[in-house]
Amino acid sequence: MSDHTISDASTLSGWRKSSYSGNESGSCVEVLDGYISGVPVRDSKTPHAEALVFSKASWSTFIAAIHLKAQRPGSLSVFQPDGQGSQSG
Repeated sequence: MSDHTISDASTLSGWRKSSYSGNESGSCVEVLDGYISGVPVRDSKTPHAEALVFSKASWSTFIAAIHLKAQRPGSLSVFQPDGQGSQSG
């Protein structure tokens, strides 16, 4: 869950495509480096929509999980919408 949101992400400049985004027809996540309150993340297809802002610690944990998944596919827990976790793989 994000710490807070920015109601119109286009009010900030310096967005870059996340290195973890795929190349599928313009679908990507953009992040903003150097934001004092955390790490803003937005959908590139809707630049005027809200951006989610994650704490730097939460973002680092997320990136570490992506690295782990890349090294060991099937090793991450999958969380169900009801909040219950299950081990994948």
